[in-house]
Amino acid sequence: MLLKKLTEACGGPSQEGEVRDLIRKEVTPFADSITTDALGNLITVRNGKSNGPKVMLAAHMDEVALMIVSIESSGLLKFRPIGGIDPRVLVAKSVVIGKRRTPGVIGSKPIHLQKPNERKKPIGIDELFIDIGAAKREEAEKLVSIGELAYFTTDFRKIGADKYKAKALDDRVGCALIIDLLKEEYKFPLYGVFTVQEEVGLRGAGAAAHQVCPDIALVLEGTTASDVPEIAEHKHATTLGKGPSLTFMDSSVIPDPRLVAKLMQIAEQNDIPVQYRRNTAGGTDAGRIQSSRTGIRVAVIAVPCRYIHSPVSVMSKSDYDNTFKLVKAFFNTIEKGEFK
Repeated sequence: MLLKKLTEACGGPSQEGEVRDLIRKEVTPFADSITTDALGNLITVRNGKSNGPKVMLAAHMDEVALMIVSIESSGLLKFRPIGGIDPRVLVAKSVVIGKRRTPGVIGSKPIHLQKPNERKKPIGIDELFIDIGAAKREEAEKLVSIGELAYFTTDFRKIGADKYKAKALDDRVGCALIIDLLKEEYKFPLYGVFTVQEEVGLRGAGAAAHQVCPDIALVLEGTTASDVPEIAEHKHATTLGKGPSLTFMDSSVIPDPRLVAKLMQIAEQNDIPVQYRRNTAGGTDAGRIQSSRTGIRVAVIAVPCRYIHSPVSVMSKSDYDNTFKLVKAFFNTIEKGEFK
């Protein structure tokens, strides 16, 4: 399954090569051209010489990860998060490090040795380490290097009737959607862009948009879903099973209001469930794309995912399918000449 392959691949910011190679293999049969720029963005083109507005689909390949910053004399590894990771989700999680997939476990001071006041507060990053089973620094240095990234080891699995659990659904779910959309036939120039370094500042998207210079851009994301106990319904950023979410505003962008309204109209006309993303925190590649060159019309369509930026996230297959349907329906309006 495509999502299984994508989520179980490892690719943190600036080290997206494994994911990029997998995507390249998947899209080669359908793309007219495929290029990789100096930053590592993968840019695919379908119907590049067709008439009509140039449309860009964007999703980022990178996932949050942990960078090894020192190897202690004991053989334990110290690390720093690359991207936004809550330290509270890290203790006792298994990881693999670097291209050799060196296995390790994130550890901390045992609870029975902690002082009473230590037990009352979350463990900080400085108090955590990765144990790879090495007895001393020299032994560890044969297995890992400073600067390598550690990744969570979660397997992709179906759970319940309609849900999937996996790591890196932010944003391998968007990558999977673009791949599936590139398999369809269109009558306008379509650019499928897989960006790098989104998790550390949306760095790849601006360079990619400058190269493509699209008339319209849709960012496909895996966004936070907070439909869990003790959070009031009106504070749910998004909810699993209620369809793709549309963004009015976040910390990086105010999407084109006309484009957002059009997407909502299309959803209503085609009986596709949609929801609005209620939380304005966080940002997406849309911020960099929108401000590229002389400005680009952009919107964000996201698949709700619980527990993003953690060792495991959960999504609904129906939300994925309805996101695909919404983008396809939008493309149909383009082919009918509704966007000049």
